[in-house]
Amino acid sequence: MKPLVAIVGRPNVGKSMLFNRLVGKRLSIVEDTPGVTRDRLYAECDWNGREFNIVDTGGIEPNTDNEILLFMREQAKIAIDTADVIVLVTDINTGVTAADMDVATMLLKSKKPVVLAVNKMDSIGRENPDIYEFYSLGVGDPIAVSAVHGHGTGDLLDACVSYFPPEDFEDEEDETIKVAIIGKPNVGKSSLTNQILGEKRVIVSNIAGTTRDAVDSYHENEFGKYMFIDTAGIRKKSKVDDRIEKYSVMRAQLAVERADVCVIMIDAREGVTEQDTKVAGMAHDAGKASIIVVNKWDLIEKDGKTMDKMREEVRRDLSYMPYAPILFISAMTGQRVNKLFEIINAVNENSSMRITTGQLNNILQDATARVQPPTDKGRRLKIYYVTQTGIRPPCFVFFCNDARLFHFSYQRYLENQIRAVYGLEGTPIKIIVRQKGEKE
Repeated sequence: MKPLVAIVGRPNVGKSMLFNRLVGKRLSIVEDTPGVTRDRLYAECDWNGREFNIVDTGGIEPNTDNEILLFMREQAKIAIDTADVIVLVTDINTGVTAADMDVATMLLKSKKPVVLAVNKMDSIGRENPDIYEFYSLGVGDPIAVSAVHGHGTGDLLDACVSYFPPEDFEDEEDETIKVAIIGKPNVGKSSLTNQILGEKRVIVSNIAGTTRDAVDSYHENEFGKYMFIDTAGIRKKSKVDDRIEKYSVMRAQLAVERADVCVIMIDAREGVTEQDTKVAGMAHDAGKASIIVVNKWDLIEKDGKTMDKMREEVRRDLSYMPYAPILFISAMTGQRVNKLFEIINAVNENSSMRITTGQLNNILQDATARVQPPTDKGRRLKIYYVTQTGIRPPCFVFFCNDARLFHFSYQRYLENQIRAVYGLEGTPIKIIVRQKGEKE
C-alpha cells in the first residue's frame, strides 16, 4: 500500500483548500461553511517521484454534541489511525486556539509523525513573527503555507515524505478493483459500504445529502482486494439548487469515471424511478461494468413470485442495460452481500476480456450465414472482418463496404452473437463501424 497522509485540524482553517492545492485538482468541496467536508476524501498524490495517498478530513470539533460534528470527529480519528503521517493545519489569523491545543493533544496521543502547517500566510517577504506562537502546540516546527497561493507546500511535502517508510515496503496494488456505489439519495449506499467494511466508515443518516464527497475505503477479503467509492446520492437536476449539492453530483460522476465496476443501487420499495434510470445511464454511457443491486429486500412482503416480478420490472425500466446482472440484498442485515464480491470479480473480468481476431471472425461468419446482412436498393452490406481494439468496455471494429447499410438492429444482432459465445455479463460492448477506404 502507498503511504497515507492525513490532513486534520479544526473547522475552517483551510484543510480542503490545502488538499486541493496538493492534489492539483478541485476534488474537495471548498465553502466557507464549517462542516462542508463531512466524510474522508482520498486522492493520489506524487512528490519528487514518491507516490502516496492523501486524505482530507472533516474539521475536528473536540467538544461537541452535534451528531454530524461528532461523526466528523470519528471520521478524522479513523483517518489518523490509518495514516503514516499527519498534517495538522492551523490558521495564522486566529493564532493558537483552545481547539488547536485539543487537536494537537489528540495527535500526540496517536504517536504518529505530525507535520505542523500554519495556513493563510499569504503575503510574500518577511515572515510573520506570529508563527512562533505555534511552537506552543508541542508538535514540532511550524511550516508557513498558503493554500490559496501555494507558497510553502513544497517544504510541507518534503517534511511529509521524510517520514515515509522505505519504498521497497510498498507493494503494487494493481489487482485492486475500484467499485463505485451509485444511486439516488437514501437508497442505502453508505449502509452497504459500512456492512462490507464492518465499521462505521460513512455517515448513515436519514437526512438526504449526508454523504457529500465520494469516499474511498480499501477492503480485502477472501474474494480479492477492493476500493469502494461511496458516492453522494445523485438527485434530480431541479432539486440541485444548493451549490454544495451540485459539486456532489459532479463528484459522483468523477467516481464513475474512476471506477472499474459500478454498483447501481435501487430501493426495493420504490422500484426503478426516473432518477434511477439517469443514474444507471451515467454508468452505461461511461462504458463501465455494472451490477444492479436491489436493496432493502428484507422490507418487502414476498410470495413465490415477488423476485421474478421485480426482476422483470427492472429489466423493462433499464432496458438499455440487459447485460447487467441483478442482485437482491439487504445492506442492513447483510443478506446476500457476500454474493456481491463474486459478481464484482466476474463483471470486472468480462469488461477486460480480449478475444482474438480469428475467433471473432469465426463468430462473424456463422452469424452472417445464419442471418443475411441487410440490403438497401439492391446494394448488400458486406462485412469484411472484425477485430477487437480495446477493453473496459470491450470495443469491436467492423470493416464493411458501406457504413450506411450497417443498421443498428444488425449491430445488435452481431453483439448478441458475440455475447452468446463469450457471455460478457455485466459489461457493455462498444461497436465501431468503418467502411473501406475510410481513414482510421
